[in-house]
Amino acid sequence: MPSTGPRADAARTRFRERMDAKGHTVDNAREAVAGLESAFAESALNRTPVLEAMLADLAVALEQDEGQKLGGKSAEAARFILRAISRELDNA
Repeated sequence: MPSTGPRADAARTRFRERMDAKGHTVDNAREAVAGLESAFAESALNRTPVLEAMLADLAVALEQDEGQKLGGKSAEAARFILRAISRELDNA
């Protein structure tokens, strides 16, 4: 059952704002995920199996070796996964 109430709505809004913020997609994705993790920890949103899988996929897209810059395919993958997470948040 999806989370309801002002805390859940605020968490979804914060995620979507960070997802759409100006700046580098990879940095925005990391900040958006950190916000989601806080929302999960505070029980504002429920983790769903689908969200867990999407977050795991996003973590792989955001992996980088020390000194490596992410862009191009990583940013494209992050944008795609962030949009999917945004849609799934209505079920969280």
